[in-house]
Amino acid sequence: MSTLINFIIQPSDSLNGEIRVPGDKSMSHRSIMLGSLAEGVTHVKGFLNAEDAMSTLKAFRAMGVEITDPVNGEVTINGVGKYGLKAPEKPLDLGNSGTSMRLLSGLLAGQNFECTLTGDESLSSRPMRRVTEPLALMGANIKTQANGSAPLHISGTKKLQGIDYVLPMASAQVKSCLLLAGIYAIGETKITEPAPTRDHTERMLNGFGYSVKRQGSQATINGNGKLTATNIDVPSDISSAAFFLVGASIARNSDVILRHVGMNPTRTGVIDILKLMGANISILNPRKVGGEPVADLRVISSSLTGINIPERLVPLAIDEFPVLFIAAACAKGQTILMGAEELRVKECDRIQVMADGLKTLGIDAQTTADGMIIKGGKIGGGEVVSHGDHRIAMAFSIAGLRASAPITIQNCTNVNTSFPEFRELATSLGLQLQSIEV
Repeated sequence: MSTLINFIIQPSDSLNGEIRVPGDKSMSHRSIMLGSLAEGVTHVKGFLNAEDAMSTLKAFRAMGVEITDPVNGEVTINGVGKYGLKAPEKPLDLGNSGTSMRLLSGLLAGQNFECTLTGDESLSSRPMRRVTEPLALMGANIKTQANGSAPLHISGTKKLQGIDYVLPMASAQVKSCLLLAGIYAIGETKITEPAPTRDHTERMLNGFGYSVKRQGSQATINGNGKLTATNIDVPSDISSAAFFLVGASIARNSDVILRHVGMNPTRTGVIDILKLMGANISILNPRKVGGEPVADLRVISSSLTGINIPERLVPLAIDEFPVLFIAAACAKGQTILMGAEELRVKECDRIQVMADGLKTLGIDAQTTADGMIIKGGKIGGGEVVSHGDHRIAMAFSIAGLRASAPITIQNCTNVNTSFPEFRELATSLGLQLQSIEV
């Protein structure tokens, strides 16, 4: 069992300096999955050596794929080809990683072996029917618990059929799960999404030579293709950069440069929302690396104003809302978020947990079924509970940049699932953060 860690944040003045945050988590997961199914050797640079992505790496090792340990973000994968995975000897433990579980359920539905996917307490409470139900329409044989959660028992079948599926809600994980199942299905699999979501799976499949056609809001994949090994350079994760985009915006006298940040247009909602609030963010040196857009971002302190967050931007910033709520708490006036019911089924109910913490710190935050109404104000000190959610823990750390007294954040151990270097990078820029084992 991991040691419990609390963060204590002393009121801090400003953030200044230049950093490169770790590699993108979404792309790190997918590089291991697709590299394992490719023919040949794939080299990955910028791999995120954190618990979630390592859960994916260990799962593929357990299915017979030779993968080196990450060294300075570099990983080598000896692909076994589309049909080369072997049955694991025991259940695949995916820790806290919902991405691993949802994407693997699609990929494993078309194998010729049985396996079980398990996870920690948090992952075992998260909804999985959103992937198992459309997979069943393709002919997959997956058993969930009575409430639709993990462990998942998958009996692979060679008889998956392509389907034409309209996603009931925008979800990159469900879309990606069905695309990966589509690799093994007879005929075409077509997925239509109600709003744009991150498209790393489509881009990376094309990078491995497996054609995914995109027409409007529909992605189409055929079961006939094969994957050919390639080299991947993973850009810095914009979800991790978001903490410093907000931090440098709300802290006085701040000037921060974030290097080599992934600027995929399906992920930049956080920048668009902050700019609408009045943030001073410059996009420097835009370029393309391995098919993905990348840039350096410069953020200078600014006075933020509350806004009605446009619903079209919500799926493009879904993971960044915990820290965007902190920006709203520091903004003049009222910020309203609607259309974000997805936040209630993340590692915790992020709407309720963030509202509870903000209230503890003296901010007026009212929850709604699909969002929150936040009135900007003065952030005080106090003790908030992260519920073991890495993004909640990091968001409340950033609140310390405007707090009038110390903030204690309980149960921050899971920050290691996505951003092990958070404390080191944040303190290097000027955040006064102590980590204490309890």
